[in-house]
Amino acid sequence: MSKDTLNEPWRSKGKRLSTAKYVKLPKHLEHINQMAAGIDIGSKSHFVCVPEGCDAVSVREFQSFTADLYELVSWLKQCRIETVAMESTGVYWIALYELLESEGFEVKLVDARHVKNVSGRKTDVMDCQWLQQLHTYGLLSGAFRPEQQVCALRAYLRQRNMLIEQAGSHIQHMQKALSQMNIQLHNVISDITGDTGMKIIRAMVSGERDPALLAKYRDPRCKNSVETIKKSLTGYYREEHLFALTQAVELYEVYQAKIAACDREIEKQLGQFKEIARQVPEIEKTVREKRKSRSHCKNELSFDVKTHLIRLTGVDLTAIPGIEASSALKIVSEIGLDLTRWKTSKQFASWLGLCPGNKVSGGKRLSGKSKRTANYASKTLRMAASTLHRSQTALGAFFRRLKSRLGAPKAITAAAHKLATIIFNMLKKGVEYVETGQNYYEEKYHERLVKSLSLRAKTLGFDLVKTPMNSVA
Repeated sequence: MSKDTLNEPWRSKGKRLSTAKYVKLPKHLEHINQMAAGIDIGSKSHFVCVPEGCDAVSVREFQSFTADLYELVSWLKQCRIETVAMESTGVYWIALYELLESEGFEVKLVDARHVKNVSGRKTDVMDCQWLQQLHTYGLLSGAFRPEQQVCALRAYLRQRNMLIEQAGSHIQHMQKALSQMNIQLHNVISDITGDTGMKIIRAMVSGERDPALLAKYRDPRCKNSVETIKKSLTGYYREEHLFALTQAVELYEVYQAKIAACDREIEKQLGQFKEIARQVPEIEKTVREKRKSRSHCKNELSFDVKTHLIRLTGVDLTAIPGIEASSALKIVSEIGLDLTRWKTSKQFASWLGLCPGNKVSGGKRLSGKSKRTANYASKTLRMAASTLHRSQTALGAFFRRLKSRLGAPKAITAAAHKLATIIFNMLKKGVEYVETGQNYYEEKYHERLVKSLSLRAKTLGFDLVKTPMNSVA
């Protein structure tokens, strides 16, 4: 096809189909990021692509050793690169990302699923060239990553969660060893790692076998009597099971010591944050003082988290039903304190994966399922939403209504979406949460229902008339 044919209006069978003025297409798309580089991340080496003409070779391979990373940075500076795009491959991107960011480069971390190349053309060299091309045209959006201070806090909290999970596995090992010896301690106390359970187990490990002496370690708050506990402690002791029990107890205590060390580091990190300068009205101070302290959680942090949160955020996130101090700290460590990245609460909830899906084809909605996400903040919000079933609050009434109509999974997602909206508005606008109460929510829901029925009756040619309660048979 000739150049003249392209500049003429579309013709079919020699006839002009349109008289609209033809706009000549440009030779290429506009380059938004002229000095952009693309990096394909690997465990052993990284492939880097720079624009042609910056160097004799536009694609180079660098090993993943630290010395090679510094050489990579030096080459990018030599090529006058300003912005870099890389894939989020495992954890291999972290060292290079932090090094590039510290050297002043604008770094975009992109999801590998969003930058797939044409099928059948999958090589490391082509991947880095494709990343560089997409980034040059401004077609890539970087993933969210909070500031370095928040990242450090997040790393401590994730490490603590990992230690709690590992400690839980050793609790199972203790339970298994006791069950193999037919010591049914778990049937008479609610938690074998509580005060009574650990005293009894440590005495067993030390060599005590008398059920009467072991039962004396019973805490006065236990529901079962000494005789019941004594009966459960009569078992068939074997050396191999006692050995397994001893090692499980030792490992559990080691993890508890490591969790305590994590708590100290988290408290130290929180002390380095700047306090938000916001004048708290007297009415808000009075409301905070009247709030009841919530029940003690087994794995909660060993210091006063609520005071630190109020100092950092300027609001009391624990006033939201279902949000404990530890949960609020996890959410803050994942999303940071600066929420300007999201313009509205809807964008924030969408990033968390708490919005309905929008899979439409041919004008037909195929699926409304929420996207799958590994976001830690989303998991925390879903866990908090699942605890609203017995809450005598407006959020609790909202959750129970949706659960009866849509089922638990959808109700949890919807309640988590509402929690995310409340947290977003509190952190961004600096407003306190005001509990309206379950009765207020039920009244508003009743008003909306009556209004909807009235409109529906009018469309059918009827009038909705309220009947007095005492006249109903």
